Amino acid sequence: MSKQKVLVLGAGKSGLACAKLLGLKGFQVFISDKKSAKELSKPLPGNAALISEKEAVLKAGIFSFSVKSPGLPNSHPVLEALRKNKVPVKSEIETAFSFSKTANLIMITGTNGKTTTTALCELIMKETLKGKAKAYACGNIGYPVSEAALKAGKDDFLIAEVSSYQLEDSSNISPRACAILNITPDHIEHHGSFKAYVKAKEKIFAGQSGKDFCILNRNDKNLLSSAKKCKSQVLFFSIKPFKGPGAFLSGEKLFFNIGGEKFTIPKPAFIKGLHNMENAMAAALCAISCGARPAAVKKAFAVFKGVEHRIEFVRQINGVSYYNDSKATNVDSTLVALKALGKRKNIWLILGGRDKMAPYSPLVPLIKKYVKAVLTVGEAAPIIEKSLHKAAEIIPSGDIFKACDKIKDLSEPGDIALLSPACASYDQFENFEQRGKKFKEYVLRLKK
Repeated sequence: MSKQKVLVLGAGKSGLACAKLLGLKGFQVFISDKKSAKELSKPLPGNAALISEKEAVLKAGIFSFSVKSPGLPNSHPVLEALRKNKVPVKSEIETAFSFSKTANLIMITGTNGKTTTTALCELIMKETLKGKAKAYACGNIGYPVSEAALKAGKDDFLIAEVSSYQLEDSSNISPRACAILNITPDHIEHHGSFKAYVKAKEKIFAGQSGKDFCILNRNDKNLLSSAKKCKSQVLFFSIKPFKGPGAFLSGEKLFFNIGGEKFTIPKPAFIKGLHNMENAMAAALCAISCGARPAAVKKAFAVFKGVEHRIEFVRQINGVSYYNDSKATNVDSTLVALKALGKRKNIWLILGGRDKMAPYSPLVPLIKKYVKAVLTVGEAAPIIEKSLHKAAEIIPSGDIFKACDKIKDLSEPGDIALLSPACASYDQFENFEQRGKKFKEYVLRLKK
């Protein structure tokens, strides 16, 4: 009997990891990509064959199913050919979970805060398991779910950061616990509307049952509506006290009420901003609903240092503090950074990159309050300049490096230089990680 043929669309990190997983599971794997084998950053796994997108269109009917790269538009010719031939299209995360030995799955999504929450939840679960089993943070945090699924044993935990793109292509996932941290307009250019974006996020709890848990932000009106659709047990978190199961912030403590048990934990001192108190509560609720005890949460809160590229202090030069917030790829993330760092009008804000079709006008009040000047970079610069010219001085800068040079020349002691772009990075960089790393490297080379 011949092997089933499977097509993986996209030879990025997750695509190659998924191809390796499928090859090990006995499938004949084909990978389609715009790049040639020489142009790929990594070699093909096992016996996987690379084919052009044109060839994939012509051969679409031979595949048993396909695995889609998250960023690929639904109008892509290969996807249209697969649909025409009635070939199922799955996400990498759904494919990986279907071959995982463990059913211990925690999934975290939201417009902002996913990486911090995922990393902290992993730390809590590691403290809980204490070597008896392992916890793997995976997904958009940078470690493909397909790699983690290959390693994870029956008693291990997968803690997956997932995007709306990945959820949109998933129809059969059932995490023991999941969280939606917040929903604000983002990725409209891909989903087509805010309603479609919300619908994609809600797929995270669609396959859950009454024994599972869904953790939601009580201060987000969109998620109050989502809660009514959950079949699972809903736990809310809030920065304001409320009655009912979940967690809230009051003073210097986080108050928990779950499974009839009530307890308090000192709020973590590791990171700035109310948004991080929300992230901490969501991480704790995910872990506690999967067996973690308060002592494990306390210990994790005490040692966690935050994540790279999120309001990350880089260096002080001549009294000016430089912060890398490259992970702020949407307006709401930049709002969070301005709220966290804003004390007076002393911020030099670097904005721009690839536009995501969401308005920049929500930034105006905080820019007027805290920002000395906006330095625009990348493709979105003209749109930002038009939208924000009345809010602050606009300094067209071309790229983040020229922006740093201008800040160094114009700033004074006590000022803050903040890279918080509110845009995707793909116009000038491979991803937000590369953008953040290049920013940090440049800042560290600047002479006093």
